[in-house]
Amino acid sequence: MAAGESAEVTRHITCVLCEASCGLEVRLRGEEILSIKGHADDPLSRGHICPKGVALQDIHADPDRLRRPVKRVGDEFVEIGWDEAIGLAAELLVGVQQRHGRDAVATYLGNPNVHSLGALTHGTAIPRALGSKHVFSATSVDQLPHHVVAWAMYGHQFLLPVPDIDRTKLLVLVGTNPMASNGSLWTVPDFPGRLRELRSRGGRLVVLDPRRTETAAVADEHHFVRPGTDAVVLLALVHVVLAEGLARPPAWADGVEQLRVAVSDFTPELAESVSGVAAESIRRLARRIASGSAAVHGRMGVSTQEFGVLCQWAIQCLMVITGNLDRPGGTMFTTPAVDIVGRGLVGRGHRGRTVSGVRGLPGFAGELPVSVLAEEMEGPAAAIRGLLTVGGNPVSSTPAGSRLSDRIVGLDAYVAIDPWINETTRHAHVILPPTGPLERDHYDLIFHTLAVRNTARWSKALFPRGEHQRHDWEIARDLVLALHQWRGTRLPLHRRVRLMASPRLTIDALLRSTRQGLSVRRLSRTPGGVDLGPLEPRLPERLMTENSLVDLTPPVVTSGLATLRARVPELRTAAASDDLLLIGRRHQRDNNSWMHNSPRLTKGRPRHHLLMHPDDLTARGVADGDLVTVTSEVSSLRVEVRASADVMRGVVSLPHGYGHRRPGVRLGNAVEVPGVTMNDLTDPSRVEGVSGNAVLNGIPVVVTSAVGVDDVAHALDSGASH
Repeated sequence: MAAGESAEVTRHITCVLCEASCGLEVRLRGEEILSIKGHADDPLSRGHICPKGVALQDIHADPDRLRRPVKRVGDEFVEIGWDEAIGLAAELLVGVQQRHGRDAVATYLGNPNVHSLGALTHGTAIPRALGSKHVFSATSVDQLPHHVVAWAMYGHQFLLPVPDIDRTKLLVLVGTNPMASNGSLWTVPDFPGRLRELRSRGGRLVVLDPRRTETAAVADEHHFVRPGTDAVVLLALVHVVLAEGLARPPAWADGVEQLRVAVSDFTPELAESVSGVAAESIRRLARRIASGSAAVHGRMGVSTQEFGVLCQWAIQCLMVITGNLDRPGGTMFTTPAVDIVGRGLVGRGHRGRTVSGVRGLPGFAGELPVSVLAEEMEGPAAAIRGLLTVGGNPVSSTPAGSRLSDRIVGLDAYVAIDPWINETTRHAHVILPPTGPLERDHYDLIFHTLAVRNTARWSKALFPRGEHQRHDWEIARDLVLALHQWRGTRLPLHRRVRLMASPRLTIDALLRSTRQGLSVRRLSRTPGGVDLGPLEPRLPERLMTENSLVDLTPPVVTSGLATLRARVPELRTAAASDDLLLIGRRHQRDNNSWMHNSPRLTKGRPRHHLLMHPDDLTARGVADGDLVTVTSEVSSLRVEVRASADVMRGVVSLPHGYGHRRPGVRLGNAVEVPGVTMNDLTDPSRVEGVSGNAVLNGIPVVVTSAVGVDDVAHALDSGASH
């Protein structure tokens, strides 16, 4: 080796770009990444890697990623030092609270926070220090019904059972696409490989979805289901199990007879009339689920609709009464090394302690539904006058984001903790950028809790942070201390000690207190981490309800049945009409509203088009490839349409998070991504009835030809929304 030339080394890290949390093997020469591939000996991900994992190096090298704080000066951002930035952020936020009260500052926590150890160990100290009731997060964009049902039935918002895919004989997926996502609220890396193993055991995969997704395309059975009617289908499955005497509930299940009464009118025939799923198919599926090892899981498609809580409740009831909850091959609870549930690291949850000011929507677990964020900023008596976003882009990812963008412009203060200038942070007065995923240590506190196998893995930072960079936990520490300094208050000693301890020290202390005798040092010496074995039965000991029983008919959930019954005639009429309903979709190379500036992920045929069934196109005089106008109750946009028999008749599909061309401040050479975001078509006033989760699926829309309305070439080039 020539003098000064670095030797090649191999390192093992965790990919933090999605819930799969795959173990990666990285070859380096100095700070040059030679290759990234899946780590074959990782006991959880088993060598799997998707295109996003390879693109980690693009994030690290991205010239648009902020590495120093910036503040707004007129219409530009200029770099400043960290002491000035932290002081300015604290001064702005405290100033708003001193003028208008503590609740005048809102916090929005984006999805990346659960993929960062420092954000989890230290980030929550910021909203606690602010003390405002206006806390929002991505939870109420896409997953709040899961937590409400887990809290109501099992006693804790994170008691979320996951399908034991490695041992099941029947896997039923409703509105979820793990071939693209590798699981959601279900950490299941290498889903394709695990599906092959399921089939080698003689097992089957059944998918219910209004689109023939990548997962539905490889299923043994796929049923189109009209958006927004899944609850009726799922309740019909429960109905069949109880009506035909197929139930075998465990001793710790309470309320079987009450459940029988509650679902007595949700027959397969009723379900067929509103959903399009044949009554006989529903009966056959219910019998299969009741006959042996089976696991049912529902995700985005059923959580982000009007009856999301009833959908998740029906799935849990189905697992309980068929004896498939808490048994190998069914749905099971994990036993993570760092047990965030058992050790009380995450609260159990509570509902209604706070309510929103305009509509009076109830909060859950200390957060209000994000659908009320914009309205709480409106008018001369607006409740919210300042904003802090942490790793979030709500303008692109929450309902009617363009309306929210307009409201943010008028705020007295906006502080962002984010490494990018995006559709939301472009309005900030100061941006505090944390280090990137290859520059920080990681341990999965959340996704070990949702994984298909019990493992523990420590991921040491691949590269040291830059001289002028700070980790997210350091930003949180310094901002909290500065907030107290500006108020003239002092942080209690026990909280100060926690803030000063690094995430590594925190995790090491938690690991050392486990029965497995783990530590950060031990895990660091074990590439891929430690295998703690398959999922094991945990009930009733794992339950956190007052009577240690599962309540099959919690009133907070069943209160939604009356609304569903009242909506059935309307759903039946809609099913027989030619009306169109909008649903979302995701791609394996996408990551919510970001990573669209990575050339290796965005190359190839564009993916932001509207998908529409050929018959629906013909009925509207529209041709494949035309420019169309899509109009909802609140907005309209123009986009190119693509004919696809993969969506059922009466359904159109559009991804969210595209269209990074909104006017605003830019720094560097940000890539402009064509397209539109479907969230501009969603209505913040439409929320899930029990939880307040945003309704993003089953949106009524009208599609008309836009050819000749404007300069087509210009519209296609700009991807403008109106």
